[in-house]
Amino acid sequence: MERAGRTEGAGMPDLKSLTLEELTDAITALGEKPFRAKQLYQWMHEKLADGFDEMTNLPKELRERLGEAYDYTHLELADRKISAIDGTEKYLFRLGDGNVIESVLMRYHHGNSVCISSQVGCRMGCRFCASTIGGLTRNLRSSEMLDQIYQIQKISGERVSNVVVMGTGEPLDNYENLLRFLGLLTDAHGLHISQRNITVSTCGIVEKIRALAEEELQITLALSLHASNQEKRKRLMPVAYKYELADVLDACRYYFERTGRRITFEYSLVGGVNDTDQDARELSALLSGLNCHVNLIPVNPIEERDYVQPKLAIVQDFKNKLEKNRINVTIRREMGRDIAGACGQLRKGFIEQERKEQL
Repeated sequence: MERAGRTEGAGMPDLKSLTLEELTDAITALGEKPFRAKQLYQWMHEKLADGFDEMTNLPKELRERLGEAYDYTHLELADRKISAIDGTEKYLFRLGDGNVIESVLMRYHHGNSVCISSQVGCRMGCRFCASTIGGLTRNLRSSEMLDQIYQIQKISGERVSNVVVMGTGEPLDNYENLLRFLGLLTDAHGLHISQRNITVSTCGIVEKIRALAEEELQITLALSLHASNQEKRKRLMPVAYKYELADVLDACRYYFERTGRRITFEYSLVGGVNDTDQDARELSALLSGLNCHVNLIPVNPIEERDYVQPKLAIVQDFKNKLEKNRINVTIRREMGRDIAGACGQLRKGFIEQERKEQL
């Protein structure tokens, strides 16, 4: 895990990952008045400046000194696709080290939601996910998570009101940077997005779920469940070889006990694999008595796997069976299908094209 506030693999501290208190200490250490820290913080997290040159009320000498002492995170737009079906926007951003990550802007009646990545690649190995095919390259800094939201607001010209950390990567595998990101995102001096408007997804790292519970935040925890029993979960999600499903669910109960926040269970329906009547019965029994919501997701097919999306009638029947057993359930509205909307698809295609051009 990289040290908070520092660039992974580099020696310069990361300015945009600093809290206001840390920034004040850094500014006063340079011999400046504390109010300069508030100005700088405002430029970064409220005015969303792309660099020091935009910070016109800061002395030029201070800007130069900051540029020499700190790394300033700024993501560059590498690609942008807009769905002709529903207006969903998919963004590909290039990081300072040349890696690329993807983010999604989804528009709903209740406001705009942005789905961000938390890592470059992923090591969790879920069988139906394109994000994990190339493995994990590195963790994202908290500033790189933030700047996905900042750049999307600037490019779209629209306010983001909801954030889901559900793109490429396992957020709890990048735990310290995730916590710092959440603190900056919800800070009153920045975008000030409500904790209740933030969802963090995990495939089920038990000790980190429990640690997050003890933070007593008001964010929603979404567990990638995807199977109704341990053996089937192992076939779909290699993380299940390390964590027993019973232990994962116990950690989810603990999260609810500490936070009072209802758990969301993500369940990708794979045709002929986990969409049977028996799966519906087992899932109903598994979640009985839990204060939860099940989000059924007809799987997005990817080239490297032979998984297929169930027919709509099967998806609806699965939902009905859960509802009859008093499980709160919805079918996720499919968005961005025509622009490689599933996690990792756009990034994977972009990297493959770049490699072809280099040959």
